[in-house]
Amino acid sequence: MKIFTGEQIYEANKFTIKKQQITSNELMERVALQIFNWLHLRLKGAQPKIHLFCGIGNNGGNGLAVARHLQEHGYNIEVYIVDYNEKRTDDFLINLKRLKDRKIWPNFLSEDSEMPQITKEDIVIDAIFGIGLNRTPVYWVTQLMGHINSSGAFILSVDVPSGLFLDRLVKSSNAIIQANHILTFQSPKLAFFLPETGIYCNHWEIIDIGIDSEYLTATETEFDLISKNEVLQWYLPREKFTHKGTYGHSLIVGGSYGKIGAAILAAKGALHSGSGLVSAYIPKCGYVPMQTALPEIMVQTTTSEQIMDDFDFSVNSTVIGVGPGLGTDKKTREAFEKFLSKNTQSLVIDADALNILAKNKELLKLLPVDTVLTPHPKELECLIGSWKNDFDKLEKAKEFSNKFNCVLVIKGAHTITLYKGKGFINTSGNPGMATAGSGDVLTGLVTGLIAQGYSPVIAAIFGVYLHGSAGDIAVENLGYQSLTASSIANTIGGAFIELFSRPEAPIQNQQQKQQG
Repeated sequence: MKIFTGEQIYEANKFTIKKQQITSNELMERVALQIFNWLHLRLKGAQPKIHLFCGIGNNGGNGLAVARHLQEHGYNIEVYIVDYNEKRTDDFLINLKRLKDRKIWPNFLSEDSEMPQITKEDIVIDAIFGIGLNRTPVYWVTQLMGHINSSGAFILSVDVPSGLFLDRLVKSSNAIIQANHILTFQSPKLAFFLPETGIYCNHWEIIDIGIDSEYLTATETEFDLISKNEVLQWYLPREKFTHKGTYGHSLIVGGSYGKIGAAILAAKGALHSGSGLVSAYIPKCGYVPMQTALPEIMVQTTTSEQIMDDFDFSVNSTVIGVGPGLGTDKKTREAFEKFLSKNTQSLVIDADALNILAKNKELLKLLPVDTVLTPHPKELECLIGSWKNDFDKLEKAKEFSNKFNCVLVIKGAHTITLYKGKGFINTSGNPGMATAGSGDVLTGLVTGLIAQGYSPVIAAIFGVYLHGSAGDIAVENLGYQSLTASSIANTIGGAFIELFSRPEAPIQNQQQKQQG
């Protein structure tokens, strides 16, 4: 699913109006009907007090149109115009007149107005600001927002919570509506998926307002939302007359004394992803643990008992996953640098291998094209430098990915894979996956997919989705607190099965699930 910017949404509206030969107000009426139908389906004529707070722009016009439909169906409503300046859009004025024609008299709120009385049994519809907001609201409006937030009422925001910016942070949590639910138009917004802004958008769903399909199909976006529908098209089925050699050979390089478990988890991820052969290259101290934990895996060891002091393996692999448990000993760093200067194989790099790269960024120039890097937030900061906010982080990460021709996986609640200036936002996963070793499993999983013939970028996107899906399946029996990396690895097979066994849940429900 494409994620459109604010500018693209405005263009989509204009394109739809022209192509379908409708007025902007008719498009607004579509929005209002969808919101009314959502409410009516749930309320079924019940009579809580519904407070509609409407700005003086087009989102306020949406709110006024919703108020008209609610009144016509007998609901108990109170309409407020948040009168923060003298400008009004034409569609707002049209819907204001329609309200007055039906003897519905809004309350105009200004700086001197008393705060409306709202109880926790009421419903608030927030249509104060939309996606066009470009500055922090004036003080009295933020006071009104705080009053709404503290009311305890159920708050439904139209398109976005009022006060949310699409491309930068909210300066104060008091300057944004804390919505219980958001009905967003046609597609979700990037801000819904970033940690610093997503906290205001825990529960949302998409309403289809009939934007012309030609625009939706033809318009390229910087970010796509990845769910089951998107990854299914990439799945490579197993053919009957094949053998283990058909599905590639994954090599996991890592481990050190006390950290052999990381290499084991990565190898397990590669094995369960479907790699035909899996080998591990580890220090001698890890030989028995690896062979005991995973008898299906072939093992070679370094000359050292405790550290990776060389990369002199003789495995003829398809792809190499390097980093889990590697350590950053001086001899390890030197061996890794020597390896990079000679290597021509596809790479997946994680953990301590990323830390070594961060300390000597000249090594980044030695990476093969389309190397996959999978940093957690601290590792990412060491690679690209600090950032001002999540939007700045994405820009710096995209620049890094472009500069070094790599696939950059930014791990988080919504892991984002960046490649050639485009971002792919994952929808699977849950908070229980914030556990030791989870990233090592992902490294192996992506490595195993590349071994089977998936391109590095598809392997990264698909691997992230399968990793999250495995976590979602495992957490059903274990709960968030008891979810482990091993249980995620052991459930990768279930994630493959799930691709074909159940219809996809609506994306909004997946979002709610992630928030616990």
